[in-house]
Amino acid sequence: MRVVVGLERILADQKHLLKGKRVGLVCNPTSVTPDLQHAIDLFHATDGIDLQAIFGPEHGARGDVQYMVDVVEEKDAKTGLEVFSLYGKTKESLAPTKEMLEGIDTLVVDIQDIGSRYYTYVYTMSYCMESAAKYGKEVIVLDRPNPLGGVTVEGNVLNKPLHSFVGRYPIPVRHGMTPGELAGLFNEEFGIGCKLTVVPMRGWNREMWFDQTELPWVIPSPNMPTLETATVYPGMCLLEGTNVSEGRGTTMPFLFVGAPWVDAYALAELLTAEKLPGIRFRPHYFTPTWDKCKGLRCGGVQLHISDRDAFKSYVTGIAVVKALRRVSSKHAVSERSESNRPFDWRREAYEFENDHLAIDLLLGRHELRKMVEADAPLSEIEQSWKDELATYMATRAKYLLY
Repeated sequence: MRVVVGLERILADQKHLLKGKRVGLVCNPTSVTPDLQHAIDLFHATDGIDLQAIFGPEHGARGDVQYMVDVVEEKDAKTGLEVFSLYGKTKESLAPTKEMLEGIDTLVVDIQDIGSRYYTYVYTMSYCMESAAKYGKEVIVLDRPNPLGGVTVEGNVLNKPLHSFVGRYPIPVRHGMTPGELAGLFNEEFGIGCKLTVVPMRGWNREMWFDQTELPWVIPSPNMPTLETATVYPGMCLLEGTNVSEGRGTTMPFLFVGAPWVDAYALAELLTAEKLPGIRFRPHYFTPTWDKCKGLRCGGVQLHISDRDAFKSYVTGIAVVKALRRVSSKHAVSERSESNRPFDWRREAYEFENDHLAIDLLLGRHELRKMVEADAPLSEIEQSWKDELATYMATRAKYLLY
């Protein structure tokens, strides 16, 4: 049986939630019904729904802007409605302002998440909830599946000093919750206290991967083309915190990883020796067309998932970073150039943050980076978050809807 998402349900039998209210819609290209009708168009055309404005997260309401590029919105070409950007040049741009919310009673949030702590859409949702609480508005979240299912939870819990737009709250990297469930957790556990309604799905269970829902995959961001990409993302996004290419500028972002100085065969051999579950590594060469290592031939690996239920994405990502550091230490550098640089952490500002390394923001714990730098065994690294993960699981259980 196909999963029925929150958008379908509010249009079919819960329009009373919007009756007599002026609506702002937080959306992107994933905000569609199974027959690919967009929420903007459906709300605009439906009697009894007074759609007043559109709000776009990172990548924009229409999803055409690359990562960490500020979004400048204009009026929606089809409906003529005002479109407000919630991802501008500053951290302050991430939350709706009082002026944006004038003339609106209810913010409806309908965006597909991918199940990883780094992914920013659920934090846009949380900023909307905070603004709603501050300015006396209500929030309705139209729930959608966690593409990775809702059973497996993986990784350490984020430490407070490292809160950022790629991790606002103490949750693990692979959190195992839907957007609606996270909304409830954020609202109650972290003191937002907005008037919140979640419209749940029908027919989804926690064992379901996205390709078992019978829903169409609409790319949630420019570098998230497939469910396979989303599956490796909780680990491979760590490469954003390094000077190594995570495959942006290729047809396989996050499934390709490498740099000009990497010996592809040595890297594949090191990773294969770790005997990580559900994954294989093939030596691979690629040339990114943009972003890191643009126009340079990179040696590296391609990740091939052999058993997605056994696969540990976050542990695998840490293993890849550790292996790259080891390959780099054996790389003789005769001269420093773009094509001949050893492994390094990303040093530039990352997601509006200048005070911490990007890798620390992603890992969510300074001690983890130090363990990676010390080449600690993966088993020791994984053991380090066992207790905090158990505490999270107990809290999480209170907000599960399915």
